[in-house]
Amino acid sequence: MQLTSKLPNVGTTIFTVMSALAQEHNAINLAQGFPDFPTSAKLTDLVYQYLRSGHNQYAPMPGLPALRSRIAEKIALLYDVSVDPLSEITITAGGTQALFTAIAAFIRPGDEVILLEPAYDSYRPSVEVFGGKPVICELSFPDYRVDWAALQQLVSSKTRMIVINTPHNPAGSLFSASDMQALAQLTAGTDILVLSDEVYEHLVYDGLRHESVLRYPELRERSFAVYSFGKTFHNTGWKIGYCVAPPALTVEFRKVHQFNVFSVNTPIQYALADFLADPSEYLSLPDFYQQKRDFFLEVLTGSRLRPLPCSGSYFQLFDYSAITNEPDEAFARRLTTEYGVAAIPVSVFYSSKKDDRVIRLCFAKKEETLEQAGRKLKLV
Repeated sequence: MQLTSKLPNVGTTIFTVMSALAQEHNAINLAQGFPDFPTSAKLTDLVYQYLRSGHNQYAPMPGLPALRSRIAEKIALLYDVSVDPLSEITITAGGTQALFTAIAAFIRPGDEVILLEPAYDSYRPSVEVFGGKPVICELSFPDYRVDWAALQQLVSSKTRMIVINTPHNPAGSLFSASDMQALAQLTAGTDILVLSDEVYEHLVYDGLRHESVLRYPELRERSFAVYSFGKTFHNTGWKIGYCVAPPALTVEFRKVHQFNVFSVNTPIQYALADFLADPSEYLSLPDFYQQKRDFFLEVLTGSRLRPLPCSGSYFQLFDYSAITNEPDEAFARRLTTEYGVAAIPVSVFYSSKKDDRVIRLCFAKKEETLEQAGRKLKLV
């Protein structure tokens, strides 16, 4: 039998590779983006309560109404916008499934999708598997900002979608209000859709504000906004998130969602609906994670790793050019095997494999983990 791959250039992700290498060498894993501390005991108790009370069958395809109503309340509180929970919110099996579903619903062979790189590694293959053509706009280095004039030059009659990510993984940069206004101006009067990956919406630091597409009416009408409870509440393995989009886009989104996943974990949806009743559970997150970022940077004071600005997400980039000129993948592997700390090379987030001698480390860890990692990294 002869098989032709729809994704011939896709192999095992670098996150799987580096996590396996970390396990093999008993290294501290700051590579993959997951916390090493527990989720809220209150939340796990709620899940257990709903498991025991028999809420173990299919939830409604779009998601539990009570949870969607809580999300609408949360959006109103954060972004001062009214969203209809019935026709504009869909519960998904994590943020990545929501991203994939939005692309699947609208991208046809030959459609162009503008990606801002470095970029989360699911975007490009999701576009390609449906016959779309990724069009790459590289963010400026080292501040990772959008050159809107350059992006405008990439727009064509075939442009169907622009994918944005704020707060940004891996860079830790944020879209500003002026960025959102530039995006609105660029897409005005077109049929271009916006897919906005906002899974780190609560992880914004130094008094800055998350600029969601939901804040901007002219963007909201053409946008899918994607969120993740796993990133928010330290339980990435639960794989639950949601997508917010206007009714006409949501109808098409759900056509794919119902045959892809259909519905999402029922007892966890009930538990989250109760848990979200207390906004302090998510409003406290910026301070919580900023303290971790600052602690990690303090621990690394005196090392030869130069931190780049981090305004959001739970990733910190470091320029290692003062240490060596070796390629970032080789350096990340050597950090793991020789020094016992696993990192992600940032070149893997570029289609061109652009190498600025930068690595990504995750600071969503216990202080003792960060302190131990810092001691090892100071030896490099």
